Amino acid sequence: MQAIILAGGKGTRLKPYTTVLPKPLLPIGDFPILEVVIKQLKKNGFKNITMAVGHQHDLFIAFFGNGNKWGVTIEYYVEKEPMGTAGAICHIDNLDDNFLMMNGDILTDLNFKELFNIHKNKKADLTIATHRRTQDINYGTLEYNHEGFLTKFIEKPSIPFSVSMGVYVLSRSVLRLIPKKSRFDFPDLVQKILAKKMPVYCHPYDGYWMDIGRAEDYEQAIDDYENIKDRL
Repeated sequence: MQAIILAGGKGTRLKPYTTVLPKPLLPIGDFPILEVVIKQLKKNGFKNITMAVGHQHDLFIAFFGNGNKWGVTIEYYVEKEPMGTAGAICHIDNLDDNFLMMNGDILTDLNFKELFNIHKNKKADLTIATHRRTQDINYGTLEYNHEGFLTKFIEKPSIPFSVSMGVYVLSRSVLRLIPKKSRFDFPDLVQKILAKKMPVYCHPYDGYWMDIGRAEDYEQAIDDYENIKDRL
């Protein structure tokens, strides 16, 4: 099975941590975040891995090399200019009919192999791993009718919603929707897939997930790691 890891961003929201190292190479416990991901992928049967890298790409190549140390094959697609979160994948050669794609800065105990098999069983063109979050609103919210009269008042509600975990399984069929010569982000791809009425499956997951995008997320992941490392 084949996996693409997106690791080309600059991690600007995580400064000053990312001043020297790119975000996926920041340490969690005794290992960089991305090494934890590589070990998980190997454990789940993904032995052919392509890293889409850009900013400080030489550090990724120097650390991971060809992947022999971890028992996988690692290749690299180096962006000459930022291609967006989906733009690079149409330039990667020899993609399988179905492949996993994920961000390189995610800590989760999601079973990637199970997600891959679900995607194939659902006959989806895209499968998105999802997680439930709750947003606390620090204001009283109002609902009123077309005449302006109040119909409902809720003081500081908590609103549940589903978010993308940054882990996906895609079919090769979506590649034709990606322009080759311009920046293209993953939300753009999803909108195109929906416009074509291609099936998109959302897989809910209620286990551990941390998207390490901000300094407080990274610090929380460091605290969490010792308790969850045996599940990763």
